[in-house]
This record gives sequence, C-alpha cells and structure tokens, in this order.
Amino acid sequence: MLSKKSLMRPMISAVAVTGCIITGFAVKSWAQNNPGFTLWSGVARENQLNYYLDYGGQPNGWDRYRFKIPAKKLELGVAQIAISYPDYFDGKFDPKRVEVRVKGKKVPISEVNWNKENHVIQIQLDQAIQAGNSIEIVFSNVKNPPFGGMYYFNAQVMTPGDIPLPRYVGTWILSIGG
Repeated sequence: MLSKKSLMRPMISAVAVTGCIITGFAVKSWAQNNPGFTLWSGVARENQLNYYLDYGGQPNGWDRYRFKIPAKKLELGVAQIAISYPDYFDGKFDPKRVEVRVKGKKVPISEVNWNKENHVIQIQLDQAIQAGNSIEIVFSNVKNPPFGGMYYFNAQVMTPGDIPLPRYVGTWILSIGG
C-alpha cells in the first residue's frame, strides 16, 4: 500500500518542472517582442531606440510595429518623420494603417508616403508635435519578411519652421524570427 508521503514527492516534482517549462516559454515569447540588449550592432547605445512587436515578429507573419522615440531626442519638435530601412527588408507596409501617438492619443497625419525604391516611409503631420513629447509610431498590418534576420530602421525627423532640417534621432534594431 502506498502512503500519501510517497505519492506527494513525485507530484511536487512534476508541478515544479511544468512550472519551469511554462515560465521558459513565456519569457522566450516576451523577449522576442522587445529590442532586448544588443552588444555589437555598430549603433551607439544612446542611439538605439525601443520598439515592440505586438505579434512576436514571426517570419512571413502579420505584425504590428510600435516604434518609440523618447522626448529627449525631440528637443525641437517634429513636423515630419522619415524612417529608412535596409534594401534586404522584403516585408510589406500598409500606409493607410500608420498612426503617430503622443501621450497615447493619435496625432492627425496629412500623408504617409511609402517609397519602396528608396526604402523610406515618410509621415507628414497635420500639425507639428511640440518639443518635450515622446512619440510612438504604430505600423499596423505589416507583413514580416519571409526569412528572419536583423533589420536596422533609422529615424529622422524634420523640425517645424522655415527651413525644415532632417535630423537623425536613432535606430530601431528589429529582430524578426530571432
């Protein structure tokens, strides 16, 4: 006859192992959505911008990119945003599904121009965003590239005023399928 004590030990071990496995999967999937920590990228740490991939960045899957630019990078305000990406990024964007948000609220956009030949997306704002605000750029309905890899998306902003000067504010280092 088996005692309660002898049945309890394997049961506790099974619960502990199951918990560790579930936690490992949860941490792995969460880590794929965020930029993480990059040691050797060629981009200075202060120029690396944060992003979030809502659906995990799976190759050939649909996703939503959330690119963030902190307020300290936008000292002069923003009238236009230009995002360039590498020529080997063969994903697809939906220019009709681009949003710019400040403090969680959508900012009116007058035009989004996706220049496929030059690998640039230009976002023209209706009104300039004042200095001291952080920005979140949301690309919905994005088709990820069919193969995984690292992709450098560079952000430039144009300041409001008579002579809008493009100014580099940072780089998002996207990891798709990694």
